[in-house]
Amino acid sequence: MNKSKVSIVRCESYDEETVYKAVKRGLDLIGGIGSIVKSDEKILLKVNNLAGEKPEKAVTTHPSILNAMIRIMQEKNILVTYGDSPGFGKPKDTLAASGFTEVAERYGVRQGDFDDGKIMEFSQGIACKKFEIANACIEADGIIILGKMKTHMLTRVTGAVKNTFGCVQGLHKTGFHVKYPNPIEFSKMLVDLNNLLKPRLFIMDGITAMEGNGPRGGTPVQMNCIILSTDPVAVDSTFCRMIGLDPEYVPTNTFGKKTGLGTYNPNEIEYVGDPADWFINKKFDVLRKHAAGNPFKSVMPAMMRNMLYKKPVIDPERCVKCGVCVNICPIEGKALSFNDKKEPPVYNYSKCIRCYCCQELCPNKAISLIK
Repeated sequence: MNKSKVSIVRCESYDEETVYKAVKRGLDLIGGIGSIVKSDEKILLKVNNLAGEKPEKAVTTHPSILNAMIRIMQEKNILVTYGDSPGFGKPKDTLAASGFTEVAERYGVRQGDFDDGKIMEFSQGIACKKFEIANACIEADGIIILGKMKTHMLTRVTGAVKNTFGCVQGLHKTGFHVKYPNPIEFSKMLVDLNNLLKPRLFIMDGITAMEGNGPRGGTPVQMNCIILSTDPVAVDSTFCRMIGLDPEYVPTNTFGKKTGLGTYNPNEIEYVGDPADWFINKKFDVLRKHAAGNPFKSVMPAMMRNMLYKKPVIDPERCVKCGVCVNICPIEGKALSFNDKKEPPVYNYSKCIRCYCCQELCPNKAISLIK
């Protein structure tokens, strides 16, 4: 059986030349970019642009990773576009705020269309048979995922498999949280999406990662590595092992393996480059429990789910009453609202489905999860 090849490359700085050399080395270790794309193809470089944030906050893929990949692709005369559908806001504005636009314009690279999309059917899906996919993804011959090494309160981690969710156009993403309201079903949907779009390559920016209250409100932490593979499950499971998180606690790993998306079994992975042991961080702040709470129940009544899963709570000292959490809540009628604009929004926990969209997109780290 052919093993999934994963390259791990040490990189301690976001200096553009340093990152370029590290990414190029990582690619060469798994066969080079020529083994993944052809010179006459148009490739989308899909970054993690959850929100328009400065790179040092570790919310997004660092622009130097995009810079490196554009250089490598243009050296092979491969036409590229770039972009992402953010969790909140317009793609054009958030990409500029995160520093991606400046890099792309330097090389004359066009931004892909993430404002509009089309329905794509997927009869083989184990959870989802239909997706509204951004035009940028449909128009490309292939997709390369430039992910970010971060924690995620719903799926435990976000990196390779989860980053593909940004290929779903605009606010259609919030509807998936209602349709798939628990980590098991949501992860199945993410695996379906990856099996539908079949990204060619996954590069995880782990030079500075995010621990704790991710994917937006956590704390930057140095991990000093870049992980590359054509197997997204192998990438995510490598990240898990670096931080002492059992890969089987991450449902995208288990369902990814069951559907043939990839593998988390170390006996089925060939590691090349720098030893993974160099990057072990046992103090990394991540919840080391199964993301489903009860992995044997994929569907449960709302009352039971609300008893098992942590609830989002707003810190009034941090809250600036911006209303992002209210606007992003996918529940009809909203699970939180303002009683008084002078005070933080108030939750109706009986309506809350524990999707954590509010926590994920709070710009001020004001929402955390508690029992």
